[in-house]
Amino acid sequence: MPEPTASSRHLTTLLVLAYLGFVSLGLPDAVLGVAWPSLRAAFSLPQAALGAPLAALAVSYFLSGLAAGSLMRRAGIGALLAGSTAIVTLAVAGFASAPSFGVFLAAACIGGFGSGAIDAALNAYVAHNFGARHMTWLHAAYSLGAALGPALMTAVLAREAGWRTGYAVLAGALGVLAVAFILTRRRWDEGAAATAPDAATSTASAEQDAGPHVLRRPRVWLQLGFFFLYTGLEMSAGQWAFTVLTEARGLDESQAGTQVSLYWASLLAGRIVLGFVVERVGPVLLVRLATALAVLSAAVFALPGLPPVAAFTGLALLGFALAPMYPVLMAETPRRMGSHAAHAVGFQVSAATAGIAAMPSLAGLLGQRLGLGAIPWFLVGTAVALALLHETLVATVDHPGHPRSSPR
Repeated sequence: MPEPTASSRHLTTLLVLAYLGFVSLGLPDAVLGVAWPSLRAAFSLPQAALGAPLAALAVSYFLSGLAAGSLMRRAGIGALLAGSTAIVTLAVAGFASAPSFGVFLAAACIGGFGSGAIDAALNAYVAHNFGARHMTWLHAAYSLGAALGPALMTAVLAREAGWRTGYAVLAGALGVLAVAFILTRRRWDEGAAATAPDAATSTASAEQDAGPHVLRRPRVWLQLGFFFLYTGLEMSAGQWAFTVLTEARGLDESQAGTQVSLYWASLLAGRIVLGFVVERVGPVLLVRLATALAVLSAAVFALPGLPPVAAFTGLALLGFALAPMYPVLMAETPRRMGSHAAHAVGFQVSAATAGIAAMPSLAGLLGQRLGLGAIPWFLVGTAVALALLHETLVATVDHPGHPRSSPR
């Protein structure tokens, strides 16, 4: 067996660090929904106020994502990873120590700036260099972090240590990852230099001002709409399920927290399992089947009068159904967008963060006006819209004769 070359070792190092980066991104993202009832009581907030920290994070995430290409060229991938994780660590520590909701929102803004650029940069790099399989597993790493975060917060709340302690523990874990990225920064940058062809750099420079032109393409807007709805559905389910299960359906905090953790764990399991089959099944068919399952599972979770095990099954299946959508559509971007893929990826990350901000906030408004029982039906409607939008995207872009089309 031939020994691995320096180039392949560098590429492996980059991939491992990308996985660690997405674990760190996922850790704090899903915790707010579990902490929300306690946090809402501490600051005397209405239900709909859940959208405020999500919106603050999303706006800064949005702006940071748009600047990702420039930041990566100027600072290098290693520095960007290290700096981003350090900033997110400071933000989560700010959550733990916030004396008021205003300070909590300021920390959310800081966390968004820390996360957005690295999210877009890693997605663009992996889409160009590793394809759908590793893209799916990369987002499985995010799901691992998203599953561990609520589990940790639930355990802390069950011991009556308080939501601040939960965020403090998360900040400590993120700090360890930040140190790891700082120590390996030069190895990452050496690997990036060794594996990225000079042509890629010149192409990126030539396209530096081409971003606005990408938005003239209808296929870009279809994909932006898909990412907006997808993240809106994923985050609305993850953030509101705990409140729906405890305050509308009477489950205790331990049961509800476990179910929310298993929702995120199902997202993780789906990405691990489907990473093995995506290249055999084909990306378009896989997403088509996934959107159909999302509609069915959301409806099971929403139906009133079913036993708790049925609602749990629906929520878990929803997580599994959502698993391949984001990474597969992101991995398909170079094929669909060609030379404009790097800009399109940045815009897609920004559309996804807009969905994170807008959709859970809309769900909260519906829950406040119509009752918490309306939120599961909001999830059903979003899943249906997502399925219809994907079919429109396939019909528009993956028609017969489209270059490298593989709708299967």
